[in-house]
Amino acid sequence: MSDSPVADTIFLHDLRINAVVGIWEWERKIRQIVSIDLEMGADIRKAASTDTIEDTLDYKQIAKRVQQFVEDSSFRLVETLAENIASIVLREFDVPWIVVRVNKPGAIRGSRDVGVLIRRERADIQ
Repeated sequence: MSDSPVADTIFLHDLRINAVVGIWEWERKIRQIVSIDLEMGADIRKAASTDTIEDTLDYKQIAKRVQQFVEDSSFRLVETLAENIASIVLREFDVPWIVVRVNKPGAIRGSRDVGVLIRRERADIQ
């Protein structure tokens, strides 16, 4: 394979998870739905050739890991949640880059959802 940068993307959109996230006292006492989108860098050429899961990112395993983390966590800011999700996927699944979007549907009256979108690379994690 060439040394060209990874241009392929594997994505997972609208992973809905019950989470404790918010700055208000009432938000700290309940679980709210957050919607998470992940886009991850991958080189899918080998997997496309072999047609085996071992040669690609297993998005089911990524979804299970993110779901478990979010359900077990408690953050005040969606920014902190997004940063932690990015770090976990970069470290544990060895992707070169990730885009994480965390949405809080219905958090602002009159808006479908609000949230953050971050892009991180492996070099960004400590």
